Amino acid sequence: MTAPLTEPAIVSRLRAAGCVFAEDEARLILSTARTPSDAAAMVERRADGEPLEHVLGWAMFCGLRIAVAPGVFVPRPRTEFLVRRAHALAPPRPVILDLCCGSGALGAALASGVGECVLHAADIEPAAVRCARGNIAPYGGTAHEGDLFDPVPGELRGRVDVLLANVPYVPTGDVALMPAEARDHEPRSSLDGGPDGLDVLRRVTAEASRWLAPGGHLLFETSERQAPAAVAAVEAGGLAAAVAASEEFYATVIVGAKPV
Repeated sequence: MTAPLTEPAIVSRLRAAGCVFAEDEARLILSTARTPSDAAAMVERRADGEPLEHVLGWAMFCGLRIAVAPGVFVPRPRTEFLVRRAHALAPPRPVILDLCCGSGALGAALASGVGECVLHAADIEPAAVRCARGNIAPYGGTAHEGDLFDPVPGELRGRVDVLLANVPYVPTGDVALMPAEARDHEPRSSLDGGPDGLDVLRRVTAEASRWLAPGGHLLFETSERQAPAAVAAVEAGGLAAAVAASEEFYATVIVGAKPV
């Protein structure tokens, strides 16, 4: 039987591995681990550079504990700003589509806030879809595996009130500059947005209007410097575009609106 690791011992191991928030991470590991052996294995995985959320098996997002697994994109705190904007725009009993859903965190968070809704999610990564299915199930959601709109039921065409598209927007040349936690442990498809970071976005905006209901909204995150090109892509897709920025979350969100 493995002897229990003490919190100071875990802090020391994590700090030596370069974990800046070693004390907080040690407490989270100890509160999540089921056995001393689990705790010891989790500490070593974290010390080896695996994202804390993958080690724990969950991430906090909009006050929800979202299940994540190795190979699945970890929802970022800044993306909570996108969910707040979507909540403000959602009509009663909305039809929600969470595209490039990853763990399904955005769809789950929005559904938890709006109450009664129809929720669908889609992602190209099988591991992500497995996570999303569990995370959106409490809200009656359905997750589909496939490329962008391809697996989405055709019955949703022209009915989506809120289209959340957490598309990858890191330019290909910048992926190598990302922290190793993301670069080495999250799927490339969730990070790499092509030469200027907007390739996947342009594919979404080209189709979004066909899926949105009259008065529906498309929301996605981008960087501040990409915002002008992102707005142009939204407008080329026939939607009116607006930029929302938050200093608190250090986030830039583009909102595309379909005319009523």
